[in-house]
Parts: sequence; C-alpha cells; structure tokens
Amino acid sequence: MILFPIAKINLGLHVTNKRPDGFHEIESCLYPIPLCDILEIIPAEEAKFIQTGIDLPNSNEKNICQKAYDLLAANYNIPPVFMHLRKQIPIGAGLGGGSSDAAFVLKGLNELFSLNISQLNLESFAAELGSDCPFFITSLPCLVGGRGEVLSPSNIDLSGKFLVLINPNIHISTKDAYALINPKQPEGKLEEILSSEQNKWKNSLVNDFQVPISKKYPIISETIDFLYENGAYYAAMSGSGSTVFGLFDFAPLAESRIKKVAQFIGEL
Repeated sequence: MILFPIAKINLGLHVTNKRPDGFHEIESCLYPIPLCDILEIIPAEEAKFIQTGIDLPNSNEKNICQKAYDLLAANYNIPPVFMHLRKQIPIGAGLGGGSSDAAFVLKGLNELFSLNISQLNLESFAAELGSDCPFFITSLPCLVGGRGEVLSPSNIDLSGKFLVLINPNIHISTKDAYALINPKQPEGKLEEILSSEQNKWKNSLVNDFQVPISKKYPIISETIDFLYENGAYYAAMSGSGSTVFGLFDFAPLAESRIKKVAQFIGEL
C-alpha cells in the first residue's frame, strides 16, 4: 500500500487561553494543500521503519509513524509491517507533515487489515498522537478548537486559487513558539472573517504567532512582504512557522522572482 500524506496551511490562528494541562486553547482554519510525503506500508514478518528524503533530527524516540502503528497494535490484532516514509514536507515548518504521516498510518492500517474503525474512532486515536492529527483523518477544510483536536467542517473554498510556499529553512519547535505567545481573545470571530471577501483578509485574518516569531526571525515578515509585492492577495505564516504562504488569483509568471525562492507553486 502506498499513501500520500498531505500538508496543510492555517488560515488564521488565535491562541486564546493556557489550559491547566499545559496545552493552549486555539482557534484556526486548517486547509489541505497538494504537497505530500510518500508512505509505503506492507505486511512483514518483522516490524521495520525506514525514512528517506528530508533528514529528520536525530532522536532516540520512535518516529510518529511507528507510534501510530504501536497505538493500533495495542488495540487490534495486527501483524508487523514494513514502513518506508519518503519525507518531502519540510519539518518544523507549520505544515503538519508529521501529524499527517501519523494519521495516514492509522488510515492505512485500518484499510490494509480491514479493521473497520469508524472515522470518529480514528480521530480519537489520532488525537492521542498530536493535536493536528485528527484533521488529517478526513483532510477536509475544518475549523479547529480546543488544542486543535475539536473539528467542525468549514465551507471555505480556495479552489482555482494559486498557492506559493516559501520555507526559509528555519526549524521552529512548537514548544518554543508557544513560549513567545501571550494568549488573548481575538478581536473578531474567525468564521466571520473567513466568510468575508478574501481580498480583505490581509487586514483581518491574523496568525498570533506571526508577529513574535517575525521579531525573532525577521525573514518571516520580509518573505510575507515579498509575496504581497509580487501580487499575493493574502500572505501569512502557517501554524507556528516557519513556512510562509501566499494566495494568488493568478499563476505566478515563469520569470517572476517567486520562482527562484518558492518550494511549491500550484493550483488549489
């Protein structure tokens, strides 16, 4: 079985409160984008995991794909598997790549071994692995609340728009990003802002991480300005960084400066 775990961008991100459990209450809109990793899962006599592509930080911990397998194996009688993850989504980049990989392992194992786990239960398992993971079970536009695991469908539609991703090759850990935040209530309701004309988002659709992280890494705000200068109707940092995205009504021209620095350009 070969799967293609996709990435996401955040359309607005408000950090509203610090929870007693150490997590933060957030509200955001997660939107799937056509940038993906490649994940192969096949039954095997002995469990094995390999990773190629983008190098992951050295760690003694299991990869989140292995953790996803262990979670289902603890609840269902499934055989060992061989997993090969080809990493193409930048890490520490606010694109949800690791969360997506874990969620697609859950979905893949469910299909491969006919476990008949419901979508709701898959989302519950995914929430044990990470706050963004439940979103990737359906990979449909969603408004998220809680620590990111409370989902409600969104009718936001970016089809026909063009997306540019620029990653400044800065790894920003989620823990470090939250340390820069002072939670506060947003000035406007996210759902109402998203339902307004998209060309008005520039002045109203806010990512609370963007200003404090730009102060630490000015290249973030410089990249956002660069996208606006080149015709984006909306540009922002995704998640807790460091990837910046721009939305365009048109395909950036081949000779555009954007082509020289973008990691991804495509139609949504």
